[in-house]
Amino acid sequence: MFVITQSCCSDAACVAVCPVNCIHPTPEERGFGTSDILHVDPQACIDCGACADACPVNAIYPADKLGARDKVFIDINADYYKSNPDIQSGYAPTGAELPGMAPFPDVVAARPSSYTTDDDWPGVTYPEIPKLPVGLRIALVGTGPSGGYALRTLLDRTEADVTVIDRLPTPGGLVRAGVAPDHPGTKGVLHSFDLLYRDPRVSMLTNVGVGDGPNEVTPAELAEHFDAVFYAVGASESRRLGIPGEDLPGSTSATELVAWYNAAPGADAGPPIRRAGDDRATGRAVIIGTGNVALDVARILVSPPELLATTDIADRALQILREQNVHEVVLLGRRGQDAAAYTAPEYRALAAIPGVDIEVFDNADGEVPDLSAPADPSRRRIVFLFHSAPEEIIGDTAVDAVAIRTGGTSHKIATDLVVRSIGYRSTPIPGLAFDDERGVFRNDDGRLLDESGQVVPGGYVVGWAKRGPSGGIGANKLCATRTVEDFIADAVAGRLVRSAKDPKAFGALVRKRVKHVIGYRGMRAIDRIERRLGAEQGRPRVKFTQLADMVGAAGRRKR
Repeated sequence: MFVITQSCCSDAACVAVCPVNCIHPTPEERGFGTSDILHVDPQACIDCGACADACPVNAIYPADKLGARDKVFIDINADYYKSNPDIQSGYAPTGAELPGMAPFPDVVAARPSSYTTDDDWPGVTYPEIPKLPVGLRIALVGTGPSGGYALRTLLDRTEADVTVIDRLPTPGGLVRAGVAPDHPGTKGVLHSFDLLYRDPRVSMLTNVGVGDGPNEVTPAELAEHFDAVFYAVGASESRRLGIPGEDLPGSTSATELVAWYNAAPGADAGPPIRRAGDDRATGRAVIIGTGNVALDVARILVSPPELLATTDIADRALQILREQNVHEVVLLGRRGQDAAAYTAPEYRALAAIPGVDIEVFDNADGEVPDLSAPADPSRRRIVFLFHSAPEEIIGDTAVDAVAIRTGGTSHKIATDLVVRSIGYRSTPIPGLAFDDERGVFRNDDGRLLDESGQVVPGGYVVGWAKRGPSGGIGANKLCATRTVEDFIADAVAGRLVRSAKDPKAFGALVRKRVKHVIGYRGMRAIDRIERRLGAEQGRPRVKFTQLADMVGAAGRRKR
């Protein structure tokens, strides 16, 4: 049988190709988008391997090919069906779509052997495809997962021309700049998006910002030049703690730290924390929050530098991580372990770090270990303190400690670094109505709203910018697909305001305003050079960290 492992992104491409419906939860079932991973039913799997071929992140393997670390997923897949006895796997023809299959499947399942002829087998019934207006032109802002899935759905279900815009020279959004360097499998989803960028109906315009700056295009200009505009801009700002000392040097956000070690342009400085050998260095970092990003940061901080040196981590980060020698990370959770926001696969990834111990304290009565002294340099460990809330970050010119309250008792933790990982919000774009309380663009289930609450014709938002920072890659796929379906309904009903501009006018506007516009060939040139530099060092790639270097690598080709 085949087994789904930790790097599963819940893309559900495997669901669509499974001929016996043995992968759950499907996009139509409870738990999709919140389940840690998808699961293969060991009793129903027929070992065809279609799921492994379709997986964009190489997360599916035959059970007998699993390494020692991944063998636990044999039981994890099987236990899902023991815990959910209502899940029905196996082919059950109804004359409608195959259970769990996307509304417009790419692959028609083979006729099961129980049906002797094609006439006997009901097969797949496809819904009626609506007739859309001809010549539709769409702008898509953002190239992360939600943008990639929106593009795929637009190309699959319409004949529209799509102009893809990104503020950075390279595509990928938080897959490139947010996924941890030691999770290379998850980044594999970008390969499938790259195929979309080659489509003749797609024009790529990267290194182009959207806003009201002198070198940016405005939302009003996008609306004027296109029949519809999709914003897939994510949630890249960190929420604040609101406690004393939050702005001391050595106090930072997970957003800033992740951007730094993932080589995002503009995040050059890194956290100003003490190096090993400094008399005041503690060798400890404190992370406030227990979500997946918090665990990613903890894993990167405490992992042996020689392991990180085999990944695509930024060179600037690798050098400092070697020098500072953090060997203990403390994660604070306000509530108990049962309310922690991390997923089981992320927690298991911590246990796989060689030479690192994990200790968990889930005592609501205030009992915690004494962390007021520097960390023990002879061991590496990760400590979870639940029922613990930060009260103050302490220091004169830089962070020295953090005061916390566990139960009714106050404690101090000596530390060189405090990282807040307590949630994220989108960055407002001038010209678009923004819900400041929720940190998303104002929308009605994906249709943009103006300041008065009225629907903006042809304006859409997908992903975290639509619903907030919840759910992973698979949830973004479902979100993007549904919003594109709403766009199609609007187009059929005549609710779009068609652009009267010449199709070439927008490209001319952008090149007049933005000095270095990069297209698909330039993006590929950057990718080739990064991969070549990585191959020379035995790494997946060595990322550029400066915009000027990226522009230079892209060359002068515009498209």
